[in-house]
Amino acid sequence: MKRMIRRSHLLLGTLAILLTAGCTTTKVANQPAVPSGAPQQPQPYKVGKPYQVEGVWYYPKVDMDYDETGIASWYGPGFHGQYTANGEIYDQNGLTAAHKTLPLPSMVRVTNLDNGRSIEVRVNDRGPFVNGRIIDLTRRDAQLLGFIDRGTAKVRVQIMKEESMALAALASSQGGENAGPKPAAAPSGSVSATPLPPIGKAPAPAAPAPSPTQTAALPPPKSVVGQTVAPQPDGKVVVQPVRATNIYIQAGAFTRQANAQLLTSKLSVFGPVRMTPVQVGNQLFYRVRVGPLANVDQADQVLQKVIHSGQTEARIVVD
Repeated sequence: MKRMIRRSHLLLGTLAILLTAGCTTTKVANQPAVPSGAPQQPQPYKVGKPYQVEGVWYYPKVDMDYDETGIASWYGPGFHGQYTANGEIYDQNGLTAAHKTLPLPSMVRVTNLDNGRSIEVRVNDRGPFVNGRIIDLTRRDAQLLGFIDRGTAKVRVQIMKEESMALAALASSQGGENAGPKPAAAPSGSVSATPLPPIGKAPAPAAPAPSPTQTAALPPPKSVVGQTVAPQPDGKVVVQPVRATNIYIQAGAFTRQANAQLLTSKLSVFGPVRMTPVQVGNQLFYRVRVGPLANVDQADQVLQKVIHSGQTEARIVVD
């Protein structure tokens, strides 16, 4: 897999930057073995203060409206058994993920925008600290979403509000920041799901888009001796329709059209550039994007050029 993943893990309360793919990796002494799919003990709730990695600042926050598209990556054997940012033990066969800013823990739905496969995962780690990546998934996540061999995928990441609030409430009871939002009423609704084969077996052909009749009721929250059990990903793949998408480098968004035009001209050396008016609430912005780009590798290359040109906030987007 031709890529570099920069990760950050909390080692007994100390944040250490771990580099793979040809770089030295920090080792954790006497790491416990992690049985496949082993449940994790509840950890304290954590939002976290702003932090800096490789010269870039990140600002964790509670965002129950989070919904973004971008590029996902996955991390596996090199981190199996090490500590995650919230103090759990990383399990490459678990249904968890790393995100730069969402609270720990949170629950998100990740959808592969190429094949429509969608799964739930629990965010328990920080990362990925590589330009152009919005989420880092486990090996098992990548298998379920169908991009284990490619290493990256175009994805949509949506926070699951009710589940995340329930996780926050339970984690807050363990101590930590005690800032978890209070859970709302139990969610209700339906899902269309198809089970994936065990690890190592070839996946079945992708199912067609679900119809309204192909549904199963969501189970109610479970409790044990009066205590709420934390929501857990069920490991099922929901197949949903997706439209064709392209990859772009979003270099900036301006309220003044003249500023957007100047940047459009400056970035034209890197490829086709589009300036598009976009209404956000009551404010009109002029968005500047380079692309569309052929693939993730090309997007990574162009992103680095745009950043080096002075647009340090540039990022990869999928639209």
